[in-house]
Amino acid sequence: MFTGLVESVGVVDHIDELNPKEFHLYLKQNNVLESSQIGDSISVNGCCLTIADKSADRVRFDLLQETWNKTSFRDLTADSLVNLERAMLANSRLGGHFVTGHVDGVGQLISFEKHGADVRLEVRPPEGLLKYFIPKGSVAMDGVSLTVAEVTDSTFVVWIIPHTLKETNFQKIKVGDHLNIEADMIGKYVERFMVFHKSET
Repeated sequence: MFTGLVESVGVVDHIDELNPKEFHLYLKQNNVLESSQIGDSISVNGCCLTIADKSADRVRFDLLQETWNKTSFRDLTADSLVNLERAMLANSRLGGHFVTGHVDGVGQLISFEKHGADVRLEVRPPEGLLKYFIPKGSVAMDGVSLTVAEVTDSTFVVWIIPHTLKETNFQKIKVGDHLNIEADMIGKYVERFMVFHKSET
C-alpha cells in the first residue's frame, strides 16, 4: 500500500525483454533504492513492483506480461524518469490517499496548460474507467496522488502545483504521453457491492 506521495524520481538504466511474456526493468541506484532491500515493494510510476536484485549501481525489477500490457512501461527507454515511493508504514501520516499500486490502465495526456505557476492537465483515461472519477475525488497518475478537478464526457482534469511539477517525472511530461492510472478503490468497491446486491434481489 502506498500514499501517492513521490519520494524520489528514478532513472531507467535499461529494459531487457527475455521473451514476449517476461521483462527485466533496471533502474539506476538512488537514495530510495539504496535504502531498500531485495523483496521490498516499490511503487514505480504507480505500479507496485518487487525488488528482485540490486548491485552497487542499479536495481532490477521483474515484469510479467500482465504488467507490461496494463502499464506504460513499454514506453520507457534508457534515462526515462520514473516516480518512486516505498510502501507506507502503519505509523506514518497518510498525506495522499490509499494507493494500491495496481494500475487500472493507461491514460493519455491531451492537454498541458500553464496558468501562472500552476499547470492544468487533461487526461483521457482508458475505456470504461471514467465512471470512477468524480470532482474532488482522488486519482493516482504515474503514482502521484492528485485531486480530480473536472470530469467531462471523455476526460478528467487535475491541477498540479510547482512543487509536484519539480519533484516528479511530470517535469518532462508532454501532450501525447501515456500515464499509469489507478482510480480510487472506494468507487470500485461501491460498484462491486451494488452489482452483487442487485444480483441477489
